[in-house]
Amino acid sequence: MSDRIILHCDLNNFFASVECYLDPSLKDKNVAVCGSVEERHGIVLAKNESAKKFGVKTGEAIWEARLKCPDLVTVPPHYDNYVDFSRRVKSIYEEYTDMVEPFGIDECWLDITGSTTLFGDKMKIAEELRTRVKNETGLTISVGVSFNKVFAKLASDMKKPDAVTLLTEDDIKTKIWSLPCNELFGVGRKTAKHFNSLGIKTIGDIAEMPEDIMNRIFGKNGITLRNYANGIDFSPVLRENEVPPVKSVSRGITCKRDLHTYKDISPVVISLSEKVSHSLRKNNFFATTVRVAVKDNKLAVHEFQQKIKTPARAADILYKNAMELIKKNYFFFLPVRAVTVFAGNLVKDNFSYQLSLDEDYNMLEKLEKIDAKVDFLREKFGSDVIVRASTLKLNERERIQSAFPSFKPSDL
Repeated sequence: MSDRIILHCDLNNFFASVECYLDPSLKDKNVAVCGSVEERHGIVLAKNESAKKFGVKTGEAIWEARLKCPDLVTVPPHYDNYVDFSRRVKSIYEEYTDMVEPFGIDECWLDITGSTTLFGDKMKIAEELRTRVKNETGLTISVGVSFNKVFAKLASDMKKPDAVTLLTEDDIKTKIWSLPCNELFGVGRKTAKHFNSLGIKTIGDIAEMPEDIMNRIFGKNGITLRNYANGIDFSPVLRENEVPPVKSVSRGITCKRDLHTYKDISPVVISLSEKVSHSLRKNNFFATTVRVAVKDNKLAVHEFQQKIKTPARAADILYKNAMELIKKNYFFFLPVRAVTVFAGNLVKDNFSYQLSLDEDYNMLEKLEKIDAKVDFLREKFGSDVIVRASTLKLNERERIQSAFPSFKPSDL
């Protein structure tokens, strides 16, 4: 376990740092990179260190951030610049090892196990990377040094900005187990809340939970998190051409107006289902589960999932399951701001499965053929060449119905 040397390099306040570097007038100001209010993306995407000290948080609404920091300077995102800087930083990493695995645009894991004979010990390499990134790009990184990916990432989060932190096996009980459980890689807000409700407060609590109980409550993910808490993680750092297997396909959208009813949300779900369906066909996958994430206008996310009776990728099947989940679980106590549809637990199109006596396989085949024809037409003539009536804007529906009185969009 201790033979590997893994680094986790995290660009500090990345979007905001790039904006401040390119516009020196922002250097001594409280800066936040924010989405467009007009397009319903009016949230904080990133903030610089000084804005962070006022309590400005990623993901909160701009008006909330301004309450905490009245002189906050907001700037729009410039994604081309972020991609350019990300590539420049990654090229520095690749001078030390070819085993570089991006984790988003601003983070990378590096396996430098075989690099020490050329470049010196692990701390020398980490410090050299930190210094070079600062000198050559004007940005800073936090570097975590450890014996696996999970603890390397944990280490990089412990001291920011512009720092190097080492975690060894000897640190597991003394430095790591006392940390809150939500600081462990893989523990999101929802899982942390579930842990806390069970009296599991720290990473050490996770580590000492009996395996059978973790499996019973959280399934395989519970066992994985217990292993992480005990320092057990053998996952490799993947080179750029070593792509991990696809586990799910998703499409989401932030709506330009709040959705208040199932009738409002239905056209959004069918449009997203069509996009997921197209991606599944393009990559020769079938889905065995459907998951929906609904974000309300207070930015709380509600997720629901269910298995599909027969592996499928037809848009109508994905839509039917997604809407079924929403109607069973979401009751519009708050209007909906954003929706995402996921197709999960994917299997290849040559996958063998048990046939069901109550499934209409002829209908499934027809739906599959229709979707394939629609794909062909859209790829040849453009995405708008054929659309579902249910996704047409209201004025477009009225124009068609005036020309064809018998036309009923709800029937399609």
